[in-house]
Amino acid sequence: MQTELAELINSGESGTVELKKSFGKETIESIAAFANSDGGFVCIGVTNQGETIGVTVTEETIKDWLNQLKMVTEPSLFPRYKIFDLDNNRRVVVFIIQEYPVKPVACKGRYYRRHGASNHLLTADEIVELKLHSINVSFDSFTVPGSFDSLNRRAVAKFARYIEKSGRYKPSGEIGNDFERLGFTIDGQLTRAAELLFGNHRTAIHLGRFKSRHTIVDDFMIRDPLMLAVDEAMEFMKKNMRLAYEFTGELKRKEIWQYPLPVLRELLLNAIIHKDYRDPTDVIIKMFDEHIEFVNPGELYGKLKLEALHTDFYRAAHRNKLLAEAFYLTGEVEKYGTGFIRIRDLLKKDYPDTALALGCDSGVFRVSVGNPMSWTAPKTAPKSTRDQIVALLKKNPKLTKQDLMENLQKASGTIKEPIRILKKEGRIKRVGPDKGGHWEVIED
Repeated sequence: MQTELAELINSGESGTVELKKSFGKETIESIAAFANSDGGFVCIGVTNQGETIGVTVTEETIKDWLNQLKMVTEPSLFPRYKIFDLDNNRRVVVFIIQEYPVKPVACKGRYYRRHGASNHLLTADEIVELKLHSINVSFDSFTVPGSFDSLNRRAVAKFARYIEKSGRYKPSGEIGNDFERLGFTIDGQLTRAAELLFGNHRTAIHLGRFKSRHTIVDDFMIRDPLMLAVDEAMEFMKKNMRLAYEFTGELKRKEIWQYPLPVLRELLLNAIIHKDYRDPTDVIIKMFDEHIEFVNPGELYGKLKLEALHTDFYRAAHRNKLLAEAFYLTGEVEKYGTGFIRIRDLLKKDYPDTALALGCDSGVFRVSVGNPMSWTAPKTAPKSTRDQIVALLKKNPKLTKQDLMENLQKASGTIKEPIRILKKEGRIKRVGPDKGGHWEVIED
């Protein structure tokens, strides 16, 4: 992890990296700017020249920073962070900001975007353009027949309760107006997201309890609005897995589920939010004696690579931006693009013998969680950055450094050192000039 921090700092300030000696007003503006752009990293305790000086902080200090950020951004931002301890009892704090799916995000009523290594204050025309671009590129933002009055009242009421409780959005007092403001309806007409979340739709979550690959003992199809379907799917999974109790001497006994419920809910939400709804295939959940499989149509979206999901520094893209925002505003999704980080942390902490496997093939994304002896896990062990560079150059020797950074989901400049080492080791060689030349991979 210290190596990743060094690579980040050595890359210098850029469109995805900001270096700050301390936390303050400019830090918050940068976080908002990254959310309105492609995401990025803000390193606290580092000078503009890349000198690591550290800051004296505790978890309480960072909670105060996050509260400041919450109070001045709308919708409220909750970026994840990493703390790196230095030798002199000081620390570097790195905020990891995901691109906000439905832009723009305001900071004290003003809107910023990242341009190169600085923040750019948006004009009124740029704000409108960013909003339109943000919505129109999302499949779930297109309109479908129907109006707000046709939506499921129970699903709408649940959404209204949850957004008020989460504090991530300031309701207007009239939920119909909020739907227009959030983009779930456009001039009174439903979007695909509103139909999926609150209305009648033709997709489903299909759950099955299997005794073997070909023997099913329970089957359940859910076609209710997604805002309600999540709880229904969770009830089916709870009904079909083992539950034990631990008595600790306290009045209340402790429930121990076969799998951690927050992990299953996170995987379920991930499947719903990232499904390719152009594909009529259902989200499928298969429960076996010793593991559970989640399968949803749609390979990884945008530039996200499977290998990146094994790290803590990936930046996710959103196929269905309105669905992502809806579950974020209700508090169902804690932070954007952090689901698999939380899943790994939960398993490591409470279920260390429970394995996680990810796979992407034939137009679907698969996740298995449980006893690894009961499934054929895909070969998804993460490769080092250098090995990934070599693999990419074998496929296309004409890739530029910028191409490599985009393919590897790396911040600007972070591949310079791996390339230098590969050259020194004699694994790759540059043939010709930077522009118009190519790479040669030297086989053993």
